[in-house]
Amino acid sequence: MAKKSSPSVARVKQKRLSPEDRRQEFVRKATEFFSEEGFNGGTRELARRLGVTQPLLYRYFPSKEELIKEVYRKVYLEPLESGWEERLADRSRPVRERLEEFYNAYTDVLFTRQWLRIFLFSGLKGLDINRRYVSLVRDKILSRIIKECRFEAGLPAQAKPTAAELELTWVFHSGIIYYGIRKYIYKWPVLEDKEQMIEDALDMYIAGVTLIFEKDARRPVVKSKRLNAAALR
Repeated sequence: MAKKSSPSVARVKQKRLSPEDRRQEFVRKATEFFSEEGFNGGTRELARRLGVTQPLLYRYFPSKEELIKEVYRKVYLEPLESGWEERLADRSRPVRERLEEFYNAYTDVLFTRQWLRIFLFSGLKGLDINRRYVSLVRDKILSRIIKECRFEAGLPAQAKPTAAELELTWVFHSGIIYYGIRKYIYKWPVLEDKEQMIEDALDMYIAGVTLIFEKDARRPVVKSKRLNAAALR
């Protein structure tokens, strides 16, 4: 019968990790832990799962809040640093093509049980990280989408999206995210061709935003040309 390693042996093995590698390992395991237990899970239980002492965990993260901030950075912010916003703004390509590429790449990252559970847990807990991320999506993604659609439609630039433009874009964006929630959280049957789902959602969004743009164009204080849906395809 094989002899089991003692906890002290496991800790010795962990000490071979560099401080940065150990920190990243803590963040990875904390992400798994919070996605399963929610943010009420304590650092004592987390340290136990890591196979380390609670004081050692606090050497790397002085508080649970600091650890949650690092999970937020890793899970929420790092994917957005991959150049997505810049590609959305690349006007050498049609906006429809850019949107399809963006949402296929974006959902490749978000559509995991772990990411979605953390997002839902943080929202239910009322944590600031959820509100910060929603604000980030509004300012960096949705506002950019509206800006690019207006540009391609030949409409004048504006300081910020109208309430109607922003609300419609939220409905479009949230509908795509809810597809992931139904599939990975509820385990509910969905259209398995994700790319087709995104294409269909874009058809609906472009038709809707076109109507809003046309209303805007009819206002006498705004000089802009009328738009038909084909202009955004």
